[in-house]
Amino acid sequence: MRQAPEGLWGAGDRVTWLAGLVLALSSFMDWYAGSGVGVKIAVIGWHTGVLGKLVFFIGFATLAIVALRETGMGLPATIPESLVVLALGAPATVFVLIRVISIPDSVLPADGRGIGLWISLLAALGVIAGGLLRAAEEL
Repeated sequence: MRQAPEGLWGAGDRVTWLAGLVLALSSFMDWYAGSGVGVKIAVIGWHTGVLGKLVFFIGFATLAIVALRETGMGLPATIPESLVVLALGAPATVFVLIRVISIPDSVLPADGRGIGLWISLLAALGVIAGGLLRAAEEL
């Protein structure tokens, strides 16, 4: 039986690392776009309130978990890292879905969703997929 590659070369680690990086960076992409009288605007995720900031910090925490594992200072053996990654991906997905469904009043007249919001949603789902792949590699 062939063993799965370890480190950043394992599929779960690669997906988790990439999705965490994109999730953190997506907070600085345009989540909303619109136009007012003679002006076009774009609102980045960081400026959409607490949820945009939480998405950044969840992405950063996901990157920190991968980095700590690579340096040999991972989580205690009693806490499965795949479960922690899944526990980070789930609220990130919920937070982004809230912003997909509801445009905050503070960003008006931005009435459309920008590409950064959809990238955030895919990255949050990618964190969940990375956690599932890591769980499969641990079995």
